[in-house]
Amino acid sequence: MSKGLVSPYTAPDFYADALAKGRHRDIVGGRWDETGRAQMQLLRDVGLQPHHHLLDIGAGSLRLGCKAVPYLDAGNYWATDASRALMLAGHTQELDDPARLPTDHLVEDTGFAFPAIPDTITHAIAFAVFTHLPMNHLRVALLSLRARFPALETLLFTVFLAPDPAALLHPVKQPDGVVTHATRAPWHMLADDVLHLTRASGFTAKLRADRLPRGQALVIAHPA
Repeated sequence: MSKGLVSPYTAPDFYADALAKGRHRDIVGGRWDETGRAQMQLLRDVGLQPHHHLLDIGAGSLRLGCKAVPYLDAGNYWATDASRALMLAGHTQELDDPARLPTDHLVEDTGFAFPAIPDTITHAIAFAVFTHLPMNHLRVALLSLRARFPALETLLFTVFLAPDPAALLHPVKQPDGVVTHATRAPWHMLADDVLHLTRASGFTAKLRADRLPRGQALVIAHPA
């Protein structure tokens, strides 16, 4: 990652260059089908039903969207990402029936303000988003979600964890082999800090014991 960038995704022309090379799948982390299926199963596990309204935060090229859109009732999937062009590439190339997803449901958002997203959202997921951002971005997102979506029932998000305070300031090799850091991406945090931050932002919070693809830890949160 270039020096001074909080995330590789903030590098100049990162999205334009990747899309020009046809790499809309690769730049969202690889393991396309495996990870999309894992995300969809996590949502099913916490009770997502077709009538619910889902917000996919950091949706990228619709790795989850290509599975969630056929499952949900038409119009019930919304997505945000720092690059609308990346989401539109997924809309064009990855959906079996693009007509089920209006393109105005794909909203560019770089600051977790969730502009133009309706307040009917009942479920939200941010998979491999806060693994690439400093912790304060998580706090901003949590506060914004709590304020913006009165119908929200369940939030899922992933983080990388350091095993203890002594390890926090050193590189940590995650169970799936990814090496994470305290001061640059991919970022790791302490479990206690993640849970405290989530609860202080108006949610209950629980960490799932097992690890997801690339060693991520899943937080299951509900409005308190």
